[in-house]
Amino acid sequence: MKKCCLVLSGLFITMTLFAQADSIQAPFKRFPSYPPVKLLLPDSSGYYTKADLPKKKSVLVMLFNPDCGHCQLETEQLIANIDAFKDVQVVMATNTNFAAMKEFRVKYGLEKFDNIIVGQDTHYFLPVFYAVHNFPFLAFYNKNKELLSVFEGSLPIPAMLERFKAKTK
Repeated sequence: MKKCCLVLSGLFITMTLFAQADSIQAPFKRFPSYPPVKLLLPDSSGYYTKADLPKKKSVLVMLFNPDCGHCQLETEQLIANIDAFKDVQVVMATNTNFAAMKEFRVKYGLEKFDNIIVGQDTHYFLPVFYAVHNFPFLAFYNKNKELLSVFEGSLPIPAMLERFKAKTK
């Protein structure tokens, strides 16, 4: 009888644990507005926050790793089509070391573009907030800083622009 009760108790506990796993959501699904993240700027003098975002622009958040080939290609494509993103603030965030972030910024000349911000997520907030598994990770926000969609991996420029247009009409 003791063994039967023990087995039933074990099954009950196991079923309860599996039921809990399904109810856990990534924070961005529960809080679909631009996250309260602080990104350390390349000059180390300050942070870029939600308050710094332009009021009348959509936002593209790109989480990247400077050593990631897909991230490098996505950045090259973004720069080649920067005119198409004139109404979009691009926020590029990484949690890799500071020197690698700065090298990446210089390599691609990102400091030349007014609508691109590169920063270090020193508190590892964004990978947890978005439950990131692959780089680059893209999050699309409308002008009201409300989440439109997310995408893991490389995305062609026309598909990126379509994500902004599809939900803002």
